Amino acid sequence: QIQLVESGGGLVQAGGSLRLSCAASERTANNYAMGWFRQGSGEEREFVAAITRSGGRTNYGDSVKGRFTISRDSTRNTVYLQMNSLKPDDTAVYYCAASSAPYSGGFFTDEYDYWGQGTQVTVSS
Repeated sequence: QIQLVESGGGLVQAGGSLRLSCAASERTANNYAMGWFRQGSGEEREFVAAITRSGGRTNYGDSVKGRFTISRDSTRNTVYLQMNSLKPDDTAVYYCAASSAPYSGGFFTDEYDYWGQGTQVTVSS
């Protein structure tokens, strides 16, 4: 079982940037596809981005395309989410997750085996 720990959240003004990190407890995390999801207050968990084991393929939710970038560093067992041009609607708790399933886009929560505790991102207008 791997543990995932997110960091990098905080308060930022609209138009600003943040970079979230998701550190895995074990090197075996490199055998997992990884994803980022977010959940606003009173809302369902929403797909943000996903990346394959190799890092060679990524997918993004429509609301973040062109603004967010997912990447991974296998030497650090860490996945990143670079968030630019942030909007108030991006305010949410952001979760990273690891999937052992064959990669099919990473869009759905039930594809993932492990979840982090989340990090709060708040974008002020």
